[in-house]
Amino acid sequence: MDQNNNIDFKDLWKKQSVNQPDMKDLLGRLKEFKAAGLRHLWITNMLLFATTAFIVFVWYYYQPEFISTKIGIVLVILAMIMYVGVYNGLLAGYKNIDTTQSNQEYLQRLILIRKKQQFMQSTILSLYFILLGVGIGLYMYEYTLRMTLVYALLTYGVVLLWIGVNWFYIRPKQINKQQAKINDLIGKFEEVNKQLEL
Repeated sequence: MDQNNNIDFKDLWKKQSVNQPDMKDLLGRLKEFKAAGLRHLWITNMLLFATTAFIVFVWYYYQPEFISTKIGIVLVILAMIMYVGVYNGLLAGYKNIDTTQSNQEYLQRLILIRKKQQFMQSTILSLYFILLGVGIGLYMYEYTLRMTLVYALLTYGVVLLWIGVNWFYIRPKQINKQQAKINDLIGKFEEVNKQLEL
């Protein structure tokens, strides 16, 4: 009876077999996450740069007459510059992840990237869509005036539908995907850190 009372349950808990995450697999996933983040960042930069160059070309080549068209073009370009400028702030976060760091450092880097992602997904993306929507609306005004009412309404309708699909369907889907990936990695590293503290 006395022997049973002296059993150190805490010690037994520490010695029990625990399903520890496979560190090799976890570091592989981290490396993949970093590569995918950097790749997405470069692709976004190239696409928005190409789009901006195309819009400037359209302005130069077609010489819009209305001030509303020019304001629309400026707003669209501003939206893209703002988005890319803030998005590039993630570059340092991704680059600072390397294989020589401790688990705690990996965790801190990932939490920092998640914070920046959340800021991008909420404030910056909302501003981007507002500027882009207003800019496109103003840009189209000059050209839709040359159309019949039906075609003008149809043109604005298609653009509004495109913005709506992006805002209500594609944006939440992309955000959920990004959050699921980073939350999963953070969860795994938190699990490892807790096990190391035991």
